[in-house]
Amino acid sequence: MSRVCELTGKRAMTGNNVSHAMNKTKRKFSVNLFKKRFYVAEEDKWVTLKVSAAALKTINKIGIEAAMKKAKANGLKF
Repeated sequence: MSRVCELTGKRAMTGNNVSHAMNKTKRKFSVNLFKKRFYVAEEDKWVTLKVSAAALKTINKIGIEAAMKKAKANGLKF
């Protein structure tokens, strides 16, 4: 399974390592992912999701049900 947040769709980005002499080499910025279990009261079951740190903050603020509805509205599947 790839390293993609299931709620926000965040994935790895590319960029450059830049030395003091301004030499540039390619590098990868990985997503800060966590595998977490959430209890969804509407469906009365536990759901395991790979979510980013930003998605966890959103879940803590608005709740898992609202975050999942928002993700479905944006066209993400989980």
